Amino acid sequence: MNRDSNAYTFIFAGIMVVIVASALAFAATSLQPIQAKNIKIEKMQNILATIGIEASKEEAENTYHKYIKEEIALDNKGEVQTDVNAFDVDLAKELKKDESKQRFPLYVAEVEGKKYYVIPLRGAGLWDAIWGYVSLEDDVNTVKGAVFDHKGETPGLGAEITQAWFQQRFEDEKIYNKSGDFVGITVQKGYSGGSDKDDNAVDAISGATITGDGVTKMIHNRLSYYLTFLKKQNTKVALN
Repeated sequence: MNRDSNAYTFIFAGIMVVIVASALAFAATSLQPIQAKNIKIEKMQNILATIGIEASKEEAENTYHKYIKEEIALDNKGEVQTDVNAFDVDLAKELKKDESKQRFPLYVAEVEGKKYYVIPLRGAGLWDAIWGYVSLEDDVNTVKGAVFDHKGETPGLGAEITQAWFQQRFEDEKIYNKSGDFVGITVQKGYSGGSDKDDNAVDAISGATITGDGVTKMIHNRLSYYLTFLKKQNTKVALN
């Protein structure tokens, strides 16, 4: 065949497309188990981080099973769903379902004799999804720790929610106000509360108001589904 002909060019291009597409498909399929493993490990690390436990990738799974004593799936009324694997619940998919069909995973941890409840979070930032985890102490009111991540927030602004200095602001904050009402935690622009841990607010990131509002709404919305169950674990919520 004449290599200078249009037919040769089209046939050659077609063959190359098939070869490259096949190679990419094979690579993607081959890497799926590794990607799934990495996602699982990162999830375990994030859950552990909210209770103050750091673990390397190599140690994550063993450390997770050491401290996480229960994985529970709830319905929107706070009832335990024994037929659901809580760890496998994907909030991105759950949020697309009707509320009555959603499942809400909860992780019960124990560290040095103290119990913690770790709750997954998911919401919307300025540009795309934001997510994370928050842990509550056994008074089901005081935050032990929080971890946040995002898909497309602005570097240097909203993307700063992933930074330790921002996440540490949530430590020891309360989700109930002094009157006993559930209010969550507000990421507040122009906050002047200093180190006050009883005002249900933390300082916002300068220039990232919409992302901060997204974190506020995410915490309030997601935690609201767990209140019924958590109150059963501790019938008298500590408010001090």
